[in-house]
Amino acid sequence: MKIFFTFLIFTILLISCKKESYQKLEKGSYRAVLEVQDNQELPFIFEVTNENEINIFNADETIKVDEITYKNDSIIIKTPVYEGYIIAKITKEGLKGSFIKESVDRIVPFSATKSNNRFSVKENATENVSGNWETVFSQNSEEERYIAKGIFNQNNNKVTGTFRTTTGDYRYLEGVVDGDSLKLSTFDGAHAFLFSAKITNSIINGFFYSGNHWKEPFVAKLNNTYELPNEENLTYLKEDFSKFDFSFPDQTGNIISFSDKRFQNKVVLVQIMGTWCPNCLDESKYYVNYLQENPNKDIEIVALAFEIAKTKEIAFSRIKRLKDRIEIKYSVLLADFGNIADKKIAQKKLPMLNHILSYPTTIFIDKKGTVRKIHTGFNGPATGKKFIEFKQEFERFLNMLSNEKE
Repeated sequence: MKIFFTFLIFTILLISCKKESYQKLEKGSYRAVLEVQDNQELPFIFEVTNENEINIFNADETIKVDEITYKNDSIIIKTPVYEGYIIAKITKEGLKGSFIKESVDRIVPFSATKSNNRFSVKENATENVSGNWETVFSQNSEEERYIAKGIFNQNNNKVTGTFRTTTGDYRYLEGVVDGDSLKLSTFDGAHAFLFSAKITNSIINGFFYSGNHWKEPFVAKLNNTYELPNEENLTYLKEDFSKFDFSFPDQTGNIISFSDKRFQNKVVLVQIMGTWCPNCLDESKYYVNYLQENPNKDIEIVALAFEIAKTKEIAFSRIKRLKDRIEIKYSVLLADFGNIADKKIAQKKLPMLNHILSYPTTIFIDKKGTVRKIHTGFNGPATGKKFIEFKQEFERFLNMLSNEKE
Protein backbone atom coordinates (compact mmCIF):
# COMPACT_ATOMS: atom_id res chain seq x y z
CA MET A 1 0.00 0.00 0.00
CA LYS A 2 2.92 2.35 0.73
CA ILE A 3 4.07 1.84 -2.86
CA PHE A 4 0.59 2.81 -4.04
CA PHE A 5 0.62 6.06 -2.04
CA THR A 6 4.05 6.93 -3.43
CA PHE A 7 2.84 6.15 -6.95
CA LEU A 8 -0.27 8.31 -6.47
CA ILE A 9 1.74 11.33 -5.33
CA PHE A 10 4.35 10.80 -8.05
CA THR A 11 1.65 10.54 -10.75
CA ILE A 12 -0.09 13.75 -9.70
CA LEU A 13 3.17 15.64 -9.59
CA LEU A 14 4.48 14.12 -12.83
CA ILE A 15 1.38 15.20 -14.75
CA SER A 16 2.21 18.72 -13.66
CA CYS A 17 5.84 18.72 -14.85
CA LYS A 18 5.04 20.47 -18.13
CA LYS A 19 4.66 23.71 -16.17
CA GLU A 20 7.82 25.72 -15.64
CA SER A 21 6.53 27.48 -12.51
CA TYR A 22 4.03 26.35 -9.92
CA GLN A 23 0.48 27.66 -9.73
CA LYS A 24 -0.70 29.29 -6.54
CA LEU A 25 -3.99 28.80 -4.80
CA GLU A 26 -6.09 31.93 -5.25
CA LYS A 27 -7.35 33.83 -2.23
CA GLY A 28 -10.97 33.44 -1.22
CA SER A 29 -13.49 31.01 0.25
CA TYR A 30 -13.74 27.44 -1.04
CA ARG A 31 -16.33 24.73 -0.58
CA ALA A 32 -14.46 21.44 -0.23
CA VAL A 33 -16.17 18.08 -0.71
CA LEU A 34 -15.11 14.60 0.37
CA GLU A 35 -16.93 11.77 -1.40
CA VAL A 36 -18.37 9.24 1.08
CA GLN A 37 -20.68 6.24 0.79
CA ASP A 38 -24.14 6.34 -0.86
CA ASN A 39 -22.99 9.13 -3.21
CA GLN A 40 -23.15 11.52 -0.26
CA GLU A 41 -21.04 14.68 -0.11
CA LEU A 42 -19.18 15.63 3.06
CA PRO A 43 -18.58 19.38 2.72
CA PHE A 44 -16.49 21.87 4.65
CA ILE A 45 -15.44 25.47 4.08
CA PHE A 46 -11.92 26.82 3.99
CA GLU A 47 -10.50 30.23 3.22
CA VAL A 48 -7.20 30.93 1.50
CA THR A 49 -5.73 33.99 3.21
CA ASN A 50 -2.46 33.80 1.27
CA GLU A 51 -0.65 31.17 -0.77
CA ASN A 52 0.90 29.65 2.37
CA GLU A 53 -2.02 29.78 4.77
CA ILE A 54 -5.52 28.29 4.87
CA ASN A 55 -8.22 28.51 7.54
CA ILE A 56 -10.71 25.62 7.88
CA PHE A 57 -14.04 26.50 9.48
CA ASN A 58 -16.37 24.29 11.55
CA ALA A 59 -19.02 26.34 13.39
CA ASP A 60 -17.06 28.38 16.00
CA GLU A 61 -13.79 26.59 15.25
CA THR A 62 -11.07 27.97 13.00
CA ILE A 63 -8.16 25.67 12.14
CA LYS A 64 -5.07 27.42 10.83
CA VAL A 65 -3.20 25.35 8.22
CA ASP A 66 0.30 26.56 7.32
CA GLU A 67 2.05 23.44 6.02
CA ILE A 68 1.45 23.90 2.29
CA THR A 69 3.69 22.71 -0.53
CA TYR A 70 3.40 23.53 -4.25
CA LYS A 71 4.80 21.60 -7.19
CA ASN A 72 3.99 22.87 -10.68
CA ASP A 73 0.16 22.86 -10.76
CA SER A 74 -0.27 20.59 -7.73
CA ILE A 75 -0.59 21.30 -4.02
CA ILE A 76 -0.09 19.30 -0.82
CA ILE A 77 -2.00 20.57 2.23
CA LYS A 78 -0.94 18.97 5.51
CA THR A 79 -3.35 19.49 8.39
CA PRO A 80 -1.81 20.56 11.72
CA VAL A 81 -0.76 17.84 14.21
CA TYR A 82 -2.61 15.03 12.42
CA GLU A 83 -1.08 12.85 9.72
CA GLY A 84 -3.85 13.42 7.14
CA TYR A 85 -3.06 15.49 4.08
CA ILE A 86 -4.72 16.63 0.86
CA ILE A 87 -2.94 16.30 -2.47
CA ALA A 88 -4.64 17.88 -5.48
CA LYS A 89 -4.21 19.52 -8.85
CA ILE A 90 -5.03 23.20 -9.14
CA THR A 91 -7.46 23.75 -12.01
CA LYS A 92 -9.51 26.67 -13.31
CA GLU A 93 -12.48 25.29 -11.36
CA GLY A 94 -10.56 24.84 -8.07
CA LEU A 95 -8.93 21.66 -6.72
CA LYS A 96 -9.21 17.99 -7.60
CA GLY A 97 -7.44 15.21 -5.72
CA SER A 98 -7.54 13.07 -2.57
CA PHE A 99 -7.51 13.26 1.21
CA ILE A 100 -5.03 10.64 2.45
CA LYS A 101 -4.28 8.93 5.80
CA GLU A 102 -1.42 6.55 5.11
CA SER A 103 -1.30 4.78 8.48
CA VAL A 104 -4.76 3.30 7.91
CA ASP A 105 -4.44 3.00 4.10
CA ARG A 106 -7.32 5.41 3.37
CA ILE A 107 -7.84 7.56 0.30
CA VAL A 108 -10.95 9.75 0.03
CA PRO A 109 -11.77 11.62 -3.22
CA PHE A 110 -11.55 15.39 -2.67
CA SER A 111 -12.52 18.47 -4.66
CA ALA A 112 -12.99 22.17 -3.95
CA THR A 113 -14.56 25.12 -5.78
CA LYS A 114 -14.93 28.80 -4.94
CA SER A 115 -17.92 29.16 -2.61
CA ASN A 116 -18.78 29.91 1.02
CA ASN A 117 -21.94 27.77 1.11
CA ARG A 118 -21.39 24.59 3.14
CA PHE A 119 -24.85 23.07 2.47
CA SER A 120 -27.40 24.32 -0.04
CA VAL A 121 -30.95 24.91 1.25
CA LYS A 122 -34.01 24.38 -0.93
CA GLU A 123 -36.78 24.85 1.64
CA ASN A 124 -37.41 26.73 4.85
CA ALA A 125 -36.97 24.55 7.93
CA THR A 126 -40.16 22.76 8.95
CA GLU A 127 -38.49 21.26 12.04
CA ASN A 128 -36.33 22.68 14.83
CA VAL A 129 -33.59 20.59 16.46
CA SER A 130 -32.59 23.01 19.22
CA GLY A 131 -32.20 21.17 22.53
CA ASN A 132 -30.82 17.89 23.87
CA TRP A 133 -31.32 14.59 22.07
CA GLU A 134 -31.14 11.10 23.56
CA THR A 135 -29.25 9.21 20.86
CA VAL A 136 -28.33 5.64 20.03
CA PHE A 137 -25.91 4.67 17.28
CA SER A 138 -26.09 1.19 15.69
CA GLN A 139 -28.96 0.28 18.03
CA ASN A 140 -29.56 -3.09 16.36
CA SER A 141 -25.96 -4.25 16.75
CA GLU A 142 -24.98 -5.56 20.18
CA GLU A 143 -21.29 -5.22 19.33
CA GLU A 144 -21.38 -1.74 17.76
CA ARG A 145 -24.18 -0.10 19.78
CA TYR A 146 -23.37 3.01 21.83
CA ILE A 147 -25.24 5.94 23.32
CA ALA A 148 -24.78 9.67 22.86
CA LYS A 149 -26.30 13.02 23.70
CA GLY A 150 -26.97 15.44 20.85
CA ILE A 151 -26.66 19.12 21.77
CA PHE A 152 -27.90 21.46 19.04
CA ASN A 153 -28.87 25.06 18.42
CA GLN A 154 -30.86 26.06 15.36
CA ASN A 155 -31.29 29.56 13.94
CA ASN A 156 -33.62 29.51 10.92
CA ASN A 157 -32.03 26.87 8.68
CA LYS A 158 -28.58 26.92 10.28
CA VAL A 159 -27.60 24.31 12.91
CA THR A 160 -24.52 24.04 15.13
CA GLY A 161 -23.71 21.65 17.97
CA THR A 162 -22.21 18.24 18.64
CA PHE A 163 -22.81 14.71 19.87
CA ARG A 164 -21.37 13.80 23.26
CA THR A 165 -20.61 10.13 23.90
CA THR A 166 -19.23 8.28 26.91
CA THR A 167 -15.78 8.59 25.35
CA GLY A 168 -15.78 12.23 24.25
CA ASP A 169 -17.49 14.52 21.78
CA TYR A 170 -17.69 14.75 17.99
CA ARG A 171 -16.35 18.30 18.14
CA TYR A 172 -17.75 21.19 16.10
CA LEU A 173 -20.61 20.14 13.82
CA GLU A 174 -22.18 22.61 11.43
CA GLY A 175 -25.05 22.24 8.99
CA VAL A 176 -28.65 22.94 8.10
CA VAL A 177 -32.22 21.81 8.41
CA ASP A 178 -33.65 21.80 4.88
CA GLY A 179 -37.38 21.23 5.19
CA ASP A 180 -37.42 18.16 7.45
CA SER A 181 -33.88 17.01 6.53
CA LEU A 182 -30.84 17.46 8.77
CA LYS A 183 -27.30 17.68 7.43
CA LEU A 184 -24.23 18.18 9.63
CA SER A 185 -20.51 17.91 8.88
CA THR A 186 -17.06 18.57 10.27
CA PHE A 187 -13.48 18.20 9.02
CA ASP A 188 -10.31 18.80 11.02
CA GLY A 189 -7.74 16.56 9.38
CA ALA A 190 -8.57 13.60 11.62
CA HIS A 191 -12.35 13.64 11.80
CA ALA A 192 -14.26 13.72 8.52
CA PHE A 193 -17.87 13.33 9.67
CA LEU A 194 -21.23 13.62 7.96
CA PHE A 195 -24.66 13.18 9.57
CA SER A 196 -27.65 12.91 7.25
CA ALA A 197 -31.14 12.40 8.69
CA LYS A 198 -34.89 13.03 8.61
CA ILE A 199 -36.79 14.68 11.47
CA THR A 200 -40.33 13.54 12.30
CA ASN A 201 -42.32 14.24 15.49
CA SER A 202 -39.22 15.03 17.58
CA ILE A 203 -37.41 11.92 16.31
CA ILE A 204 -34.26 12.07 14.18
CA ASN A 205 -33.50 9.02 12.03
CA GLY A 206 -30.41 8.93 9.87
CA PHE A 207 -26.89 7.80 9.14
CA PHE A 208 -23.47 8.77 10.36
CA TYR A 209 -20.60 8.62 7.84
CA SER A 210 -16.93 8.73 8.81
CA GLY A 211 -14.81 9.31 5.72
CA ASN A 212 -15.62 6.76 3.04
CA HIS A 213 -14.89 3.74 5.27
CA TRP A 214 -17.66 3.81 7.88
CA LYS A 215 -21.44 4.15 7.92
CA GLU A 216 -23.87 3.44 10.75
CA PRO A 217 -27.49 4.31 11.58
CA PHE A 218 -28.52 6.50 14.47
CA VAL A 219 -31.81 7.49 16.07
CA ALA A 220 -32.41 10.36 18.47
CA LYS A 221 -35.40 11.61 20.41
CA LEU A 222 -35.80 15.04 21.98
CA ASN A 223 -35.15 14.77 25.72
CA ASN A 224 -33.91 17.92 27.42
CA THR A 225 -33.36 16.12 30.75
CA TYR A 226 -31.20 13.33 29.31
CA GLU A 227 -27.71 12.79 30.71
CA LEU A 228 -24.94 10.33 29.91
CA PRO A 229 -23.37 8.09 32.58
CA ASN A 230 -20.81 9.77 34.82
CA GLU A 231 -17.44 9.70 33.02
CA GLU A 232 -15.66 9.12 36.35
CA ASN A 233 -17.33 5.74 36.95
CA LEU A 234 -16.39 4.01 33.68
CA THR A 235 -12.70 3.18 34.12
CA TYR A 236 -11.15 1.95 37.38
CA LEU A 237 -8.31 -0.09 38.90
CA LYS A 238 -8.90 -3.83 39.05
CA GLU A 239 -9.42 -5.24 42.54
CA ASP A 240 -6.08 -7.08 42.58
CA PHE A 241 -4.14 -3.85 41.89
CA SER A 242 -3.61 -1.17 44.53
CA LYS A 243 -1.47 1.21 42.48
CA PHE A 244 -1.16 2.55 38.94
CA ASP A 245 2.21 2.09 37.29
CA PHE A 246 3.88 2.60 33.92
CA SER A 247 7.31 2.31 32.30
CA PHE A 248 7.72 3.58 28.72
CA PRO A 249 10.39 5.32 26.60
CA ASP A 250 10.59 9.01 25.76
CA GLN A 251 11.89 10.37 22.45
CA THR A 252 15.51 10.06 23.61
CA GLY A 253 15.09 6.36 24.40
CA ASN A 254 15.16 6.85 28.18
CA ILE A 255 12.66 4.70 30.10
CA ILE A 256 10.41 6.83 32.29
CA SER A 257 8.60 5.08 35.14
CA PHE A 258 6.09 6.18 37.74
CA SER A 259 8.59 5.07 40.41
CA ASP A 260 11.08 7.74 39.23
CA LYS A 261 12.03 10.44 41.74
CA ARG A 262 10.45 13.21 39.63
CA PHE A 263 6.96 11.84 40.41
CA GLN A 264 7.45 11.18 44.11
CA ASN A 265 5.42 13.27 46.58
CA LYS A 266 3.64 15.02 43.72
CA VAL A 267 0.17 15.10 42.26
CA VAL A 268 0.49 13.22 38.98
CA LEU A 269 -1.91 13.25 36.03
CA VAL A 270 -1.37 10.38 33.61
CA GLN A 271 -2.96 11.15 30.25
CA ILE A 272 -3.69 8.17 27.98
CA MET A 273 -3.84 9.64 24.48
CA GLY A 274 -2.74 9.56 20.85
CA THR A 275 -1.60 12.24 18.41
CA TRP A 276 -4.28 11.04 15.94
CA CYS A 277 -7.13 11.77 18.39
CA PRO A 278 -8.97 15.14 18.18
CA ASN A 279 -10.40 14.90 21.71
CA CYS A 280 -6.86 14.22 22.93
CA LEU A 281 -5.66 17.35 21.15
CA ASP A 282 -8.39 19.41 22.81
CA GLU A 283 -7.45 17.97 26.20
CA SER A 284 -3.71 18.49 25.63
CA LYS A 285 -4.30 22.14 24.68
CA TYR A 286 -6.26 22.59 27.89
CA TYR A 287 -3.52 20.99 29.98
CA VAL A 288 -0.85 23.17 28.33
CA ASN A 289 -2.90 26.29 29.03
CA TYR A 290 -3.62 25.21 32.60
CA LEU A 291 0.06 24.66 33.40
CA GLN A 292 0.97 28.03 31.88
CA GLU A 293 -1.62 29.84 33.96
CA ASN A 294 -1.13 27.76 37.12
CA PRO A 295 2.55 26.89 37.55
CA ASN A 296 2.87 24.45 40.44
CA LYS A 297 5.95 22.42 41.27
CA ASP A 298 3.77 19.88 43.08
CA ILE A 299 1.91 18.87 39.90
CA GLU A 300 3.31 16.64 37.12
CA ILE A 301 1.56 15.62 33.91
CA VAL A 302 2.83 12.73 31.82
CA ALA A 303 1.20 11.46 28.63
CA LEU A 304 1.22 7.86 27.44
CA ALA A 305 0.82 7.90 23.66
CA PHE A 306 -0.78 4.99 21.81
CA GLU A 307 0.08 5.70 18.20
CA ILE A 308 -1.46 4.52 14.94
CA ALA A 309 1.91 4.25 13.23
CA LYS A 310 3.72 1.51 11.33
CA THR A 311 7.11 2.13 12.95
CA LYS A 312 8.46 3.46 16.22
CA GLU A 313 10.28 6.21 14.34
CA ILE A 314 7.07 7.45 12.72
CA ALA A 315 5.32 7.35 16.10
CA PHE A 316 7.98 9.48 17.77
CA SER A 317 8.04 11.94 14.86
CA ARG A 318 4.29 12.52 15.34
CA ILE A 319 4.75 12.95 19.08
CA LYS A 320 7.44 15.57 18.43
CA ARG A 321 5.21 17.36 15.93
CA LEU A 322 2.37 17.51 18.45
CA LYS A 323 4.65 18.80 21.21
CA ASP A 324 6.15 21.45 18.95
CA ARG A 325 2.82 22.63 17.52
CA ILE A 326 1.04 23.21 20.85
CA GLU A 327 4.14 23.70 23.03
CA ILE A 328 3.74 20.72 25.35
CA LYS A 329 6.39 20.90 28.07
CA TYR A 330 5.46 17.70 29.91
CA SER A 331 6.74 14.26 28.88
CA VAL A 332 4.92 12.32 26.17
CA LEU A 333 6.01 8.68 26.26
CA LEU A 334 5.43 6.06 23.59
CA ALA A 335 3.25 3.39 25.16
CA ASP A 336 2.53 1.45 21.97
CA PHE A 337 2.27 1.77 18.20
CA GLY A 338 0.63 -0.16 15.39
CA ASN A 339 -3.00 -1.32 15.56
CA ILE A 340 -3.83 0.48 18.80
CA ALA A 341 -7.33 1.29 17.52
CA ASP A 342 -8.05 -2.11 19.06
CA LYS A 343 -8.31 -0.99 22.69
CA LYS A 344 -8.03 -4.59 23.94
CA ILE A 345 -4.49 -4.71 22.56
CA ALA A 346 -3.68 -1.33 24.09
CA GLN A 347 -5.14 -2.35 27.45
CA LYS A 348 -2.52 -5.10 27.81
CA LYS A 349 0.06 -2.34 28.26
CA LEU A 350 -1.82 -1.12 31.33
CA PRO A 351 -3.17 -4.33 32.90
CA MET A 352 -4.16 -2.63 36.17
CA LEU A 353 -7.10 -0.91 34.42
CA ASN A 354 -10.41 -2.70 33.85
CA HIS A 355 -10.26 -1.45 30.25
CA ILE A 356 -9.21 1.40 28.03
CA LEU A 357 -12.60 2.64 26.95
CA SER A 358 -11.52 5.93 25.47
CA TYR A 359 -8.71 8.06 24.17
CA PRO A 360 -8.18 10.26 26.10
CA THR A 361 -8.42 8.96 29.65
CA THR A 362 -6.74 10.72 32.58
CA ILE A 363 -5.69 9.12 35.88
CA PHE A 364 -5.45 11.49 38.88
CA ILE A 365 -2.88 10.27 41.44
CA ASP A 366 -2.29 12.01 44.78
CA LYS A 367 1.01 12.72 46.54
CA LYS A 368 0.92 9.34 48.27
CA GLY A 369 0.64 7.49 44.96
CA THR A 370 -3.04 6.63 45.36
CA VAL A 371 -5.37 6.81 42.38
CA ARG A 372 -8.09 9.26 43.38
CA LYS A 373 -10.04 9.52 40.14
CA ILE A 374 -10.06 8.27 36.55
CA HIS A 375 -11.78 10.49 34.00
CA THR A 376 -12.82 8.74 30.78
CA GLY A 377 -13.02 10.79 27.59
CA PHE A 378 -12.95 14.56 27.20
CA ASN A 379 -15.76 17.01 26.56
CA GLY A 380 -14.06 19.81 24.67
CA PRO A 381 -15.00 23.40 23.80
CA ALA A 382 -17.61 22.27 21.27
CA THR A 383 -19.78 21.03 24.17
CA GLY A 384 -20.22 24.54 25.57
CA LYS A 385 -21.65 24.35 29.11
CA LYS A 386 -20.24 20.86 29.70
CA PHE A 387 -16.71 22.09 28.91
CA ILE A 388 -17.10 24.98 31.36
CA GLU A 389 -18.31 22.60 34.06
CA PHE A 390 -15.37 20.28 33.38
CA LYS A 391 -12.84 23.10 33.76
CA GLN A 392 -14.35 24.23 37.05
CA GLU A 393 -14.33 20.71 38.50
CA PHE A 394 -10.82 19.99 37.17
CA GLU A 395 -9.38 23.09 38.82
CA ARG A 396 -11.24 22.47 42.09
CA PHE A 397 -10.09 18.85 42.32
CA LEU A 398 -6.48 19.57 41.36
CA ASN A 399 -6.27 22.40 43.90
CA MET A 400 -7.58 20.04 46.57
CA LEU A 401 -4.99 17.38 45.73
CA SER A 402 -2.09 19.85 45.59
CA ASN A 403 -3.03 21.33 48.98
CA GLU A 404 -3.06 17.93 50.69
CA LYS A 405 -0.11 17.01 52.88
CA GLU A 406 2.26 14.28 51.70
